[in-house]
Amino acid sequence: MADAAAKIFLPTVSPTSSPTSKVFALINKVTPGNTTSILPGEAEHEFDAIAALLLVITLIVCILFGYYVKVHRIYCLPESAVAMLVGVVLGGITRFINPDNDYDLSILSFSPEIFFFVLLPPIIFEAGYSLNKESFFENFGTITMYAMIGTMISTFFIGVFILLLGKYSIVSTVDSSNLMETMLFGALISAVDPVATLSIMGSPELQCDQLLYSLVFGESVLNDAIAIVLFRTFLKFYSHNNMEGHDIPLALWEFLYVSFLSIVIGTLLGLLASFIYRHSRLNEYPKFETSLLFLFCYGCYAAAEAAQMSGIMALFFNGMVLSHYNSVNLSRAAHVASEHIFSTLATLSETVVFLYMGAGVFSGKFEAFDPLLSICALSACLIGRFCNIFPLSWIANKFRKDDEKVPVKMQFVLWFAGLRGAIAYALAENMPGPNKDTYASTTLCICMFTTIVLGGFTERLLTDMGMKQTSSTADRGNYTSSLQPSSPENFYGLKDKIISFDERIMKPMFGGTMTDGWFKKKKPMRYKSYNDQIDTIKEMEMEELNLGDL
Repeated sequence: MADAAAKIFLPTVSPTSSPTSKVFALINKVTPGNTTSILPGEAEHEFDAIAALLLVITLIVCILFGYYVKVHRIYCLPESAVAMLVGVVLGGITRFINPDNDYDLSILSFSPEIFFFVLLPPIIFEAGYSLNKESFFENFGTITMYAMIGTMISTFFIGVFILLLGKYSIVSTVDSSNLMETMLFGALISAVDPVATLSIMGSPELQCDQLLYSLVFGESVLNDAIAIVLFRTFLKFYSHNNMEGHDIPLALWEFLYVSFLSIVIGTLLGLLASFIYRHSRLNEYPKFETSLLFLFCYGCYAAAEAAQMSGIMALFFNGMVLSHYNSVNLSRAAHVASEHIFSTLATLSETVVFLYMGAGVFSGKFEAFDPLLSICALSACLIGRFCNIFPLSWIANKFRKDDEKVPVKMQFVLWFAGLRGAIAYALAENMPGPNKDTYASTTLCICMFTTIVLGGFTERLLTDMGMKQTSSTADRGNYTSSLQPSSPENFYGLKDKIISFDERIMKPMFGGTMTDGWFKKKKPMRYKSYNDQIDTIKEMEMEELNLGDL
């Protein structure tokens, strides 16, 4: 565990670097009265242990600061901003102690591989598993417009805008002859990550508008997946230095193909896991239940990435499927443990990511920093988001009921909530070409500004715009409300058929909670399980926990 944690700090260790090389030179000598020499491998192990200890101590500091901010309701300083500022302080101290030694600063380097395969999966799965499915699917059309069409608009606007800056010699750090380079930057910087905004909106005492939270949350998850797919698509065309006209339909087809197959992979693996849980006695062995659930989740992400699909999109839908069907198949211990374990892992992962982003200020990449490019890119992000939020909201309102339209004030908050974060920074680390460090420093600058400054103004903006609901019902974590139909008009036509199919065919096979409101004739709240003993145990557990019919 120490080695794994240390690798986040230290991807590579070189015994010949200075001043660390002196340590290796000394430890290989035989000290007086001691015939045992210390091998370089042992010193490397000790260094890994120190790095792991430093990571743990820093995380403890971040968690305690975050706790203080939460308890005292300091909304102007979101938890993600706290972790980022702690990272800045840590990086500054390290740079101050060793101002000329970039090797010692390498422990603060951000590893995209660690991020995508260790830190990101818990965050995405927890988002899908704890999702209020009713609110998400009630607004699925609007969310999809923001996430898919909006991300494309933002990507192309920023990419072309940055290219024109280079063509007209406004900035000198942009390759004006390579459209794919600027489009790659446009794709990565279009990945919104409003962790700071959502942490404030999710506070029960603020009672944020339910529709607003659903739109911001839903868009952010799908947007990240779409931005990554766009980035990978443009990366394939990067070697051509340009995209021909006939390549555009091919790129669009690949984008849709990857998105669709990713959803299929996540859904099928979620159904497979639910089927196994439904027709077995795993709930009699909670440790096996929880372990298998974790492996199915990570296996879904790994399978999608191995198939060169979108692991984020697959894992998000996998989490939704498991939450919908498999939650009632779990024992009490596994149900409670899985929720808290994934929530804890997601919190720790987010803290580590923002910690490293803050420390990245002193990692050396700011030697290629271009202030003018950062200002122009930030302006392009704000304008590009304006060009997708307001027009798409106008289109969405044409198809929404009068009492469900997205008001102008809510649109303004949606525009304001377009913070940039970990996804953008991790993708920037994978940018090809000689201007990689310039784009990385620009991305980090935008991420820090939006998280600390814009995130800090979120609570004030919500108050001024009147985006608070009178009910104390929170949008997330409300499992029972997500199972009830909001109005009979929502269940006519295709939607009614889908729900009927789900109730009559899918849930008996994979598990899930039955609901009275969807049928004229009352149905039992739960189908009998494969093992009759499970039903008896579960009813007793629900009464003990007072969790309702999960």
